[in-house]
Amino acid sequence: MGRRTLVDDLVDGLLDDILDGKLKPHDAIPPEADIAKAYEVSRLTVREALKALRAQNILYVKAGRGTFVNPSDNWTGLDAIFKAASHGNGADQVSVGLIEMRRMVETGAAALAAKRHTPEHAEQMRECIADMKRFHEAGDLDRFVEADIAFHDAVLKASGNPFVRALFAQLGQLLYMTRRETSAVPEIQLHAIEYHQKVLDGILSGDAEVSRRTMDEHMDQTYRDYERYVHHPQP
Repeated sequence: MGRRTLVDDLVDGLLDDILDGKLKPHDAIPPEADIAKAYEVSRLTVREALKALRAQNILYVKAGRGTFVNPSDNWTGLDAIFKAASHGNGADQVSVGLIEMRRMVETGAAALAAKRHTPEHAEQMRECIADMKRFHEAGDLDRFVEADIAFHDAVLKASGNPFVRALFAQLGQLLYMTRRETSAVPEIQLHAIEYHQKVLDGILSGDAEVSRRTMDEHMDQTYRDYERYVHHPQP
């Protein structure tokens, strides 16, 4: 992680103002001089922060009229989207949204992996499942989560499509945090081990549709477990 700058702090401050409703969709942003005074920064810092917010479509410009707040469904910056989704009581929206996104991408990756995997990819997946079993028995949550994520990364590698892995790399920290939340439940760990074996068997079958279906079933299990053990835990 690089060091935070005054620009980063101001971007976060303005984003908080938007999320807290102090600046609403389509509101005009205050003049640069007013922002500089309110946040005790230079006009140059304000200019750079506004540029960064425009680059993520959090702000938009109307020629000759000024800079305005974009509604959040137009935003393209991943951190800002995450912050908006998890603002207030939206943490479950983030978890469910990520499962939906993973289902869309990972079922396709599994279908490709059935046709494109190498013996090395299969061996990586086997090792990840063995690691998950070992860390489950040892009660090592962090290492379990790492092995879980490594299994899915091996599936993405086996798909032979580098863009899929690049996409997931952008979500790395976010996926780790949500995975750690669900994997803290021992029952979920056991289910994950069971379904990872099914996914591996599906890929090794060489049948794209079988492979796609097993990953889809794994996502069903992930969603069910999230609802039962995390979102609405039973006493």
